[in-house]
Amino acid sequence: MRIFDPHIHMTSRTTDDYRAMRTAGVRALVEPSFWLGQPRTSPDSFRDYFDGLLGWEPYRASRYGIRHHCALALNPKEANDPRCVPVLDDLPGYLLKDGVVAVGEIGFDSMTPAEEHAFTVQLALAREHGLPALVHTPHRDKAVGTARSLEIVRADGIDPGMVAIDHLNEVTAPLVADSGCWMGFSVYPDTKMDPDRMVEILASHGTHRVLVNSAADWGHSDPLRTHATGLAMLAAGFTEDDVDQVLWRNPVEFYGQSGRLVLDDPGSPLPEAVFAGNSIRRGGS
Repeated sequence: MRIFDPHIHMTSRTTDDYRAMRTAGVRALVEPSFWLGQPRTSPDSFRDYFDGLLGWEPYRASRYGIRHHCALALNPKEANDPRCVPVLDDLPGYLLKDGVVAVGEIGFDSMTPAEEHAFTVQLALAREHGLPALVHTPHRDKAVGTARSLEIVRADGIDPGMVAIDHLNEVTAPLVADSGCWMGFSVYPDTKMDPDRMVEILASHGTHRVLVNSAADWGHSDPLRTHATGLAMLAAGFTEDDVDQVLWRNPVEFYGQSGRLVLDDPGSPLPEAVFAGNSIRRGGS
């Protein structure tokens, strides 16, 4: 089973997670920008974070045979903080960089006017740069937020095939199914979707334009939920080709629209390889 996790926050995870993911079949991933728990206080915090997603994290992933890509954005939650909003002026330069395969996460958290402004600005940036957009739907009032997200996508004029509406469930999936946008599902240990519920949705909606992710971060989450979903699909009678489409070919197709995916196996790098003078090695040589 080969796996491309289209939404996972590896900055929050350990190198042991990378090792376990490689063993489970993960060979590539996309890490979208998100809030870090501790509020940022200036655009400088974002710049350092973005640089980490473009530098250190791809290096760290490569040590375990995984290709790392990122999506950059001002996330919905911090779009409400006036100290953070100026980072929108920096984004166009960052969106030109190799390794950036989408604009995201954008969308809604609390459905405020500030969030809608950041959403529309960044959706336009995605369209102007020819990049896919990853849209976060809110955890509260999810149906309302999903419907409004689709209205904003239509108003912008971006090709809906360049947009993934993420964190969907049984209620919101039907809203997106006929929109032309991709449907994204986050599979968690306790909340959002679980593997069995995901299998039921795939049985109802099919395997086309569906992205299954772990969305693993610093909260209670599991970077192997994609693998668990693949096993659940097989147990439910889906074929190995179905699993490959959902867990590999679909994210490759979606993010491949950026023209920036690198999917060759980085292999076993030399142990002395470093990034900016640093390595993940600990202890003696």
